[in-house]
Amino acid sequence: MSGPSARLARFLAGSRWEEIPASLRQEGRRAILNIIGCMLGGRRERSIQLLESAFPATSLANAAVVHAAAANALDFDDTHLPTVIHPSAPVAGALFALMNERKLTGAQFLHAFILGVEAACRVGNAVSPGHYEHGWHITGTCGVFGAAAAAGKALELNESQFLHALGIAATQAAGLVEMLGSMARVLNTGFAARNGLAAALLAAQGFEAVEQPLEGERGFANVFGGSRKVAALIQGLGEEWALREVAYKPYPCGMVLHALIDACLPLRKVESYPQSVEIRLHPLAVERGDRVEPRNGLEARLSAQHCAAVALVDGAAGLAQFTDDAVSRPALALVRSRVKLVADGSLDKAAAIVTVDGRAVRAEARQSMTGAELEAKFRALAGPRAEELLAVVSSLESAGELSLTL
Repeated sequence: MSGPSARLARFLAGSRWEEIPASLRQEGRRAILNIIGCMLGGRRERSIQLLESAFPATSLANAAVVHAAAANALDFDDTHLPTVIHPSAPVAGALFALMNERKLTGAQFLHAFILGVEAACRVGNAVSPGHYEHGWHITGTCGVFGAAAAAGKALELNESQFLHALGIAATQAAGLVEMLGSMARVLNTGFAARNGLAAALLAAQGFEAVEQPLEGERGFANVFGGSRKVAALIQGLGEEWALREVAYKPYPCGMVLHALIDACLPLRKVESYPQSVEIRLHPLAVERGDRVEPRNGLEARLSAQHCAAVALVDGAAGLAQFTDDAVSRPALALVRSRVKLVADGSLDKAAAIVTVDGRAVRAEARQSMTGAELEAKFRALAGPRAEELLAVVSSLESAGELSLTL
């Protein structure tokens, strides 16, 4: 077995904790802190409460669904900038479901998490661009591989089992972009975690798939479309790490809309509302974010007009700005109506140029948050459990058997 799928499986099986660079371990801890906060904050959303009623956490599968869906519910989870995958949610969803049963140490958990993010993003790189633009929700379709890889490492799969886990994950990959802006969006992430976990568990029991699940003639890359850059699955394995290209969100909305918020904030006039707002975005961002009249907080998180309005009216874009009540505010509706979107193919999908009443600002999405910013975000989301969980994550590498209930 020598194809890209087999080589990826060999890498996952052979990866050793001692080989993971210290800087990558630190980034892994930051990513885990961020996603735990998103999970806890997301559990308060009505969509997750309904989901928990339908999928009570009495099984590993159900727990994976709820954990991952909650992590994604506020649209506050991290983003792999080259592909716009939210990799940590399905990966963490599978691991948190599995953690207490397998009695993982902190190092084992962190190692599995890092490899899960790596697998999800490498598969995403192989089909980007094109895959997401075609209508596949890449967090769901590629997140399933991340969940399978993370769970597989926690289960200590061998090379052959890892290859079968990738194949079982591939045949369960799903998720439509059409669901964005609705409750059903979180199912893409939740089911990716559940299906990836199932793939690893089946492979551990000797369940088999095929030898070329990713690059085969009717494998994932060819059937799901996109660029079919299968070399991206293995290029720089163990040297180039996807986690270094993952950004943490300062705003609970689509990542491709963050730059326009940053551009709008310095253009805000406290004494008056703007008369004219032009926003130039990558065509994909325009296609995904053109919502002049979002119907609720869910749609507002994917509305370029609403993101601009809250930045220009409130000077903020936090959780309070993306509620059903915020959507109905007359001032925000007025400013939304004055926003003109322009598709500009010369811009990166995470960039924006905003012109307000003749004044222009260009911005790029921020790739990182400082430690203080990330902790402040975590505390706001985690509430009374913040200090307890901060202590757990900060000492994760040296922790013995983990036992966490989220």
